[in-house]
Amino acid sequence: MTRIIFHIDVNSAYLSWTAVEQLKQGADKDLREIPSIIGGDQKARRGVVLAKSIPAKKYGIRTGEPVANAFRKCPNLVSVPPDHKMYREKSDCLMAYLKSFTTEIEQVSVDECYMDFTEIAWKYSSPVDAALIIKDGIRRKFGFTVNIGISSNKLLAKMASDFEKPDKVHTLFPEEIKVKMWPLPIGELYMAGRSSVETLKKLEIHTIGDLAQADPDLIALHMKSHGKMLWEFANGKGDDHVQSEQAEAKGIGNSTTLSEDAVTEEEAMEVFKELAASVGRRLRKAGQKANMVSMEIKYHDFQSVSHQTQLDKPSSEDEVLYETACQLFEETWDGEPIRLLGIRTAKLVDASEPVQLSIFDIEMPKPPDEKHQKLNRAMEEIRSRFGKDAVVKASLMKKSTGKSKEQEEKQG
Repeated sequence: MTRIIFHIDVNSAYLSWTAVEQLKQGADKDLREIPSIIGGDQKARRGVVLAKSIPAKKYGIRTGEPVANAFRKCPNLVSVPPDHKMYREKSDCLMAYLKSFTTEIEQVSVDECYMDFTEIAWKYSSPVDAALIIKDGIRRKFGFTVNIGISSNKLLAKMASDFEKPDKVHTLFPEEIKVKMWPLPIGELYMAGRSSVETLKKLEIHTIGDLAQADPDLIALHMKSHGKMLWEFANGKGDDHVQSEQAEAKGIGNSTTLSEDAVTEEEAMEVFKELAASVGRRLRKAGQKANMVSMEIKYHDFQSVSHQTQLDKPSSEDEVLYETACQLFEETWDGEPIRLLGIRTAKLVDASEPVQLSIFDIEMPKPPDEKHQKLNRAMEEIRSRFGKDAVVKASLMKKSTGKSKEQEEKQG
């Protein structure tokens, strides 16, 4: 059965949600209809544009640029500080509404999600008609608008939702790729960041179609695994599995917002060392091992991406988490400055649960012997009594890159 996937994305979420709240309070102007932005404190690092109105976009204002730059482009710009508590409330209301249609929903950020429409398609005359019902219902019920992209996998559904905005429904099925997607500039391809676009243009690749028809080995030669991934995206290859909350295993994760954007692979690796040590410590404290590890990147322009993999066997060892995260990072990072990094684990099992070995295990790194297991337990005891920094493995030591804001979470 061919899957039908919706990608639902709130149009300028922070600005739209703020505008709706202001209008409820009696505001005489709609932020969406004037040059306006949602921006942080200009004196702080977060003094950047988080969202912009369509009129502001006409002045060349971009998401992620300093608020001060935006005011130079448009002196009459209206700027409103963010209200993340309110955004979460709006997001929760939206997700609750969407779940009245189906619980097969994967929320990927505060303002976007995927919906697996396959099992409920029979209720509607067509996927487009259903998407219109959902879209119009959101506008009537909440006062803000969304775009909905429809396809047979998540990648194409997301690409479709980025077509003409706001308040639109678009399809991008595999048979439509050549007409709807290939003519677009290469910068419109999901995960094609600025550095990737510059490299591709040097190879005379200017459109998504140029990349799709290029030699994948040549692209990989210049851009490694990220180039291969972009080539697959250009050809419409993507995951069709929507990971709903009901199917999601409990997990332990940790992410950190960097004091300064990381711009090199070495900087990211150092951050992953700390994150892996933190997540590993929490797994062991909970008596759990993880079967799945995912890595998260949030870029300087607030675009987020994650990549995950199944482990050969469950683990809670720092080194395993670190090496896995680094591998996922190398396969995903497009060279853009990094604002946040994270490691998450899922599909947890009890640490005492027997592990099924295979003949291939003889060629894999051996698990810690009894001596090292005792050493690890001793280190954990010291950390529990005197703090997590009381003792650190030499391989995990690093020169400080500045205090970071740590966001630890245990899902479930």
